[in-house]
Amino acid sequence: MIDSFKQVSWAKTASIYEVNIRQYTTEGTFKAFEKHLPRIKEMGIDIIWLMPITPISQTNKKGSLGSYYACSSYTKVNPEFGTAADFKDLVDTAQKLGMKVIIDWVANHTGSAHEWMQENPSWFTQDASGNFTERNGWDDVVDLNFDHPSMRIALIDAMEYWVNQFNIDGFRCDMAHLVPLDFWITARTNLEKTKILYWLAECEDIAYHQVFDTSYAWAWMHASEKVGKGADGLHEVYNILHQYAQYPEGAYKLFFTSNHDENSWNGTEYEKYGLAAKAWAVFTHTWNGQPLIYSGQELPNQKRLAFFDKDPIHWTSEKPLLHDFFTTLLTARKQYPVLADGRIFNLPTDVPVMAYIKQYEGQTALVILNLSAQRHHVQVAHEAFTGKFTNLFSGLSFEFNGHSQFELMPGEFIVYVKA
Repeated sequence: MIDSFKQVSWAKTASIYEVNIRQYTTEGTFKAFEKHLPRIKEMGIDIIWLMPITPISQTNKKGSLGSYYACSSYTKVNPEFGTAADFKDLVDTAQKLGMKVIIDWVANHTGSAHEWMQENPSWFTQDASGNFTERNGWDDVVDLNFDHPSMRIALIDAMEYWVNQFNIDGFRCDMAHLVPLDFWITARTNLEKTKILYWLAECEDIAYHQVFDTSYAWAWMHASEKVGKGADGLHEVYNILHQYAQYPEGAYKLFFTSNHDENSWNGTEYEKYGLAAKAWAVFTHTWNGQPLIYSGQELPNQKRLAFFDKDPIHWTSEKPLLHDFFTTLLTARKQYPVLADGRIFNLPTDVPVMAYIKQYEGQTALVILNLSAQRHHVQVAHEAFTGKFTNLFSGLSFEFNGHSQFELMPGEFIVYVKA
């Protein structure tokens, strides 16, 4: 980030929970989702990210309900979800529970029909015939024209509206790299006058960290899918993680095994990772950066959610099966800062098993992840692996003297911590 921007203190290693309001409950409303907040807080989540809550353009809409990412107004609430008052109640409730709320912001384009179009057609891109157009092949949207200064002002005013009226805590910015960087610099500069916010970018352009606190780890995720499938080993994963380690101080990566795009279009984490799905989830919570959990991963949800039609997640009255799994990881990140930050030492293996030692302010952690469908033996030898360590998931403690051998079943994971 540029020097004038101050990262909010609570965001550095905060965990994020992405909420698909439409599919989260049978009702698909703010009020229905609000009932889940205490459970999500208990799990250890710090930030609630709501997918776009603005109304959807009915022109050229996809499916029966359309895409969240094709808005018809930047300053209204999608009536499908409830009222503005309902949204304010949701924000207030989450914040009272100690969580922050960020909203999805789609600055690159609007829906095919937007309330700005009649009075300000020049705010949108047009072809030689004067027809609204866009450049990415999405036929339900129209690109905004960032060459028009008054459009930029109106868009920033709309962002300020959500901060001023609802006291949100930040923005997740959709396809941030498709929007000129200087727009984001101006937007954050102006909004900082009102409130210091958290900024998450869906992009991997390092230049955008001049503005954004966190950016997506798309490259890591695509490489991770290949591990265990014979397409590639861990070499590509480690190369990408090394690249991330060169990012400037204060620039964080968002790690995830699923999100709304991945789940709907490329498959659930179980389709992508098979038996290694939970092991990769452990990675996202123990590597330096920020972990993301998508709606229903704690169930676990094993179906692709429809993107343009109603397709609710099926919650039961029982505690989600992976609630304790995620609670253990999220609670440990707070109890043991070494899991969220620190110096990393990769331990070489000749099998699809990832192993690394982390050290931070007197704390040490060992993480071993079997990312394959086969059983493997792994030798660990490192001077930091000495002393009394506690197994994060079993709670049992063991003494180690710098080296040990571990046998991991398919998809098994081990996390040891010494405080």
